[in-house]
Amino acid sequence: MVQGNDLPDFAQKMVDMLNKAGAAMMVSVGHRTGLFDAMHGGAWKSSAGWAREAGLSERYVREWLGAMTTAGIVEIDRIAETYRLPPEHARFLGGNADAVNLAAMMQWIGVLAPVETEIVECFRNGGGVPAAAFGRFREVKAAETELSLDLDATIALSAGLRERLIEGIDVLDVGCGGGRLVRELARLYPNSSFTGYDRSPRQIAEARVQAEGLDNVRYAELDGTAMTDHRAFDLILTFDAVHGQRHPDALLARIRNALRPRGVYIMQDIHAHSSHAGNVNHPLAPFIYTMSCMHCMTVSLSQNGAGLGSAWGVELAQLLLAEAGFDSVAMHRLPHDLRNAYFVCRAN
Repeated sequence: MVQGNDLPDFAQKMVDMLNKAGAAMMVSVGHRTGLFDAMHGGAWKSSAGWAREAGLSERYVREWLGAMTTAGIVEIDRIAETYRLPPEHARFLGGNADAVNLAAMMQWIGVLAPVETEIVECFRNGGGVPAAAFGRFREVKAAETELSLDLDATIALSAGLRERLIEGIDVLDVGCGGGRLVRELARLYPNSSFTGYDRSPRQIAEARVQAEGLDNVRYAELDGTAMTDHRAFDLILTFDAVHGQRHPDALLARIRNALRPRGVYIMQDIHAHSSHAGNVNHPLAPFIYTMSCMHCMTVSLSQNGAGLGSAWGVELAQLLLAEAGFDSVAMHRLPHDLRNAYFVCRAN
């Protein structure tokens, strides 16, 4: 039997993949339990010390530290048997991260894994897995959107938009989820009026409770493809909300119809190419295709939808935007956002 470093290159690659998958799950646990936040200061402590600091069971913390040290994420003092999170790693881990919190992204492993058996059946029989099967999906997606979105940078993509918001315009967020971004914009621009649509009754109910006291916000339980608004909004926003729709082309056409002359539509969506070959060197391509197969594509197919998937690609996105009637489409990347492209769209 071949062992350890004697493995052929491809076999070693597969072993490395298994180790990284295990580490990703433990990074997610570190994020959700607050261990990375507790370790953020760079101190050295024993497993018992870190368990006390985070208010957790020492036995579980000790095993977690084993995964983190062998994965090269946490450092160990072999003599003192103490551990620390190096400052250069802490920049990317936990709620106190001063760069992007990559630990939060690792939650997707646990979110997607429980539907593997259903996905295997879809491979054999077709169809899809409905959104209701995914447990924490909306919770994790909402948290990730909050982490990845820079509202100031997004608004700045369209010249003069900030000034118009200050003066007062009508704004719509399609697929608003719990409505946090709508509320944040409403507080920043009190002269503008903000509307959020989402098809989830629970999310809209939560959004309405959270918006109490904000006179310039309203929410409605509505699927974007059922919108009947005509020239009602000056700015429409979607955040990672188009590619997984049952009928993305219909949604974009409805958005175009709801936009006033001189209006702006900003679509944040996955940055990828529309072909497999075009994504060979994409740093997040395996994850994007996995997310697509395990959620975005299959949820759309469960509704007899188009099933475009996460990697629908900028080429197809630009084509569908043009077919929806947008005369001008400019794609941008923002340096803080590893995963998304931003399409600024206008129609005469």
